Amino acid sequence: MTVEVCVTSLESARIAEQAGAQRIELCSELSLGGITPSYGLIRTVKEALNIPVHVLIRPRSGDFTYSEGEYRSMLEDIEICRSLGVEGVVTGVLDGDLQVDWKRTRELLKASEGLNLTFHRAFDWVPDPAGAFQRLQEMGVHTLLSSGQAPSAEKGLGVLRELLALSNTCTVMPGGGIRPGNARLFKEAGFRAIHLSAGRPVKNTVKPPPIPMRSSSFLSENEVLRVDPEMLGQVIKSVN
Repeated sequence: MTVEVCVTSLESARIAEQAGAQRIELCSELSLGGITPSYGLIRTVKEALNIPVHVLIRPRSGDFTYSEGEYRSMLEDIEICRSLGVEGVVTGVLDGDLQVDWKRTRELLKASEGLNLTFHRAFDWVPDPAGAFQRLQEMGVHTLLSSGQAPSAEKGLGVLRELLALSNTCTVMPGGGIRPGNARLFKEAGFRAIHLSAGRPVKNTVKPPPIPMRSSSFLSENEVLRVDPEMLGQVIKSVN
């Protein structure tokens, strides 16, 4: 079973590879749901790792309905990823009615030709998951990342199983709340890949900063989210 780990730093990427992950999704700012990482981070991670690197293409936090300028930046970021030799990109676009934006999705597929394209959890907002999945599959999307339209993949397992039954060329990859205690459920259900962050807050500085520079809803400023190799190792052991 492929275990894909979502990471936000070179250090976490290395930990994930050493712990046995088969692939990483690289992004920044997981506290915001993830946004596109910098050129420098993509390059240093790609140069350091031997496992495949997929990069999140998401220009901002919030919804998945983008302005023309935001959309153009997504296309540019895909070209950067291609130039750096990454194996795949992770993206998703919706229209104002929370339907898949089919025109832009087709264009994103064309722009990422030769790379693996994962349609991410924007999918969990669409009103007709089965219909949307079948169309994404027909268009050539390689992987669907989804929690089954629920707060966690475990709670959405029923919908995920329905999507799996429709799958032939597109891999359904559960993600959202996967941990050592439930990872094996997805292997037993027949899924070939899972996605998780396996992260925990880690103190990042010795001396706390004198004033905050963040929203109170985010991590403390002397903490970063880092892959926990023990947690990740337990997940990998449970599905292999």
